[in-house]
Amino acid sequence: MPEQVAIRLHPLLLRAAAQALFAIFREGRYADKVIEYTLRHNPKAGSRDRAFIAETTYEVVRYYRLYAEILGYAPQTEADFWKMCAIHFVKARDMDLPAWVEFKGLNIKQIREKIAVLAQMRAIRESIPDWLDQLGAAELGERWEATLHWLNRPAQVVLRANRLKTTRADLQKALQKDGIETQAEGPDDALVLERRQNVFQTKAFKDGLFEVQDYSSQLVAPLLAPEPGMRVVDACAGGGGKTLHLAALMQGKGQLIALDTLAWKLDELRQRARRAGASNIETRVIDSRKVVKRLYNSADRLLLDVPCSGLGVLRRNPDSKWKLQPETIDQLRATQQDILQSYSPIVKAGGRMVYATCSILPSENEQQVQYFLDSEPGKAFKLIGEKKILPQDNGYDGFYMALLTKGE
Repeated sequence: MPEQVAIRLHPLLLRAAAQALFAIFREGRYADKVIEYTLRHNPKAGSRDRAFIAETTYEVVRYYRLYAEILGYAPQTEADFWKMCAIHFVKARDMDLPAWVEFKGLNIKQIREKIAVLAQMRAIRESIPDWLDQLGAAELGERWEATLHWLNRPAQVVLRANRLKTTRADLQKALQKDGIETQAEGPDDALVLERRQNVFQTKAFKDGLFEVQDYSSQLVAPLLAPEPGMRVVDACAGGGGKTLHLAALMQGKGQLIALDTLAWKLDELRQRARRAGASNIETRVIDSRKVVKRLYNSADRLLLDVPCSGLGVLRRNPDSKWKLQPETIDQLRATQQDILQSYSPIVKAGGRMVYATCSILPSENEQQVQYFLDSEPGKAFKLIGEKKILPQDNGYDGFYMALLTKGE
């Protein structure tokens, strides 16, 4: 964890954070969108002020259950979220609170005593719904405790150098000119920011020299090992982070078909592809089963980055643990297996397929692959290898990926 810098509390910044928290928890909006909106509507805020608003909001979202327990009730008003922010600063920074009217009724000694008592209960200490704590413990056993703790650590910002336009070393030098220091770590193209900064305003980003993509996510496309000139299908492309990585590994040569059920996501992918200089990407909306069936037995490589619970990326999407429900995960498992069964015939004989999720649950990962291999469509495939990444394993996102090959 980075060393904490001494801070002073400013009412205007806390008001922005409290308003953001109200929108997230009382209006049901997504945290990343709310913070984006909040920062856009505070244009005079400097970089430190913007970081304060974003970090305070995310940390209260991360520890919402714990802070609500300390508060003694579920927050209903913006004033309640002011108090939750205050509790956060007492817990996270051991701060004394200014004598503001917004903090009236809070007793620092009592807050610290409650923190000590609540720390004995894992689900409250790590701030997670009981059902999710029970599910994680059932599926991961003794590994769950450390996993859960790591999922509450703020996520680093990791970049992927776009080798269609640059190298990691050259990108590192270009970013230094904009005052952004990075460390080369892990995968061949990965750079980790030394401190969180807005990289989207840099010339390097506008020129398409990099994408923001976590360390673990950068392991997926190389596992599929696409080669220039191949026909590759990314069947759950979404906004296209892994699609763009595949295009770079293919050196822009061959055919890369990006599929998704949501047209707006593919629109976003096309914009990103233009910036990245990835000219071999073709997008197709899955508006019927025919779109998938027309591709049967045609692809050298198939990526199935399927919809999942996202539990491996709770560090960067902490509000999702409050939106998830048990029935949602059941529905996702059914969708995952349906995609495996109905999309896998896209691979031609001798071709390869990667099944990937950003989940850490075996029931979404290796168990799904085994169920598929035992099914009729799966009999044509063989499991070559798999990677199971928990956040404590490498310090980054939790991920799963399995590499399968289709018999000749």
